[in-house]
Amino acid sequence: MRQYLLFMPVFFLFWNVWAGSACASAVTWIDGSKARLQALDKITARISTVEAPVGASRFFGTLEVMVNRCAFHPPEEPPENAAFITIHDRGYNGLEPKLIFSGWVFSSSPAVSALEHPVYDLTLLACVDD
Repeated sequence: MRQYLLFMPVFFLFWNVWAGSACASAVTWIDGSKARLQALDKITARISTVEAPVGASRFFGTLEVMVNRCAFHPPEEPPENAAFITIHDRGYNGLEPKLIFSGWVFSSSPAVSALEHPVYDLTLLACVDD
């Protein structure tokens, strides 16, 4: 029993060092300069690719898409892209923009945080650094 008690602090010390180094390497992100989005018009079944630079607005139909941040993992880590986007629906009158989405979207899990719109779907494909 005494040997077991002497071993436990050493075990927990090595466990914390290993777990801490494993977690630290999993949070490496590289900032991208633009986001590549796939846009679907559900009425016409038209699929388009929209490239939106970080900090600039792009339009798809009546939607105004603003990418606030876009980041991706380096090649040696599991592939993941994340972008914080804000989407306003300008409607067909163009007068009063309505905020319909603001949040993070992920390329590996598009359903985690998805745009809910009756006409349009947007999915993050990639963040690129040009």
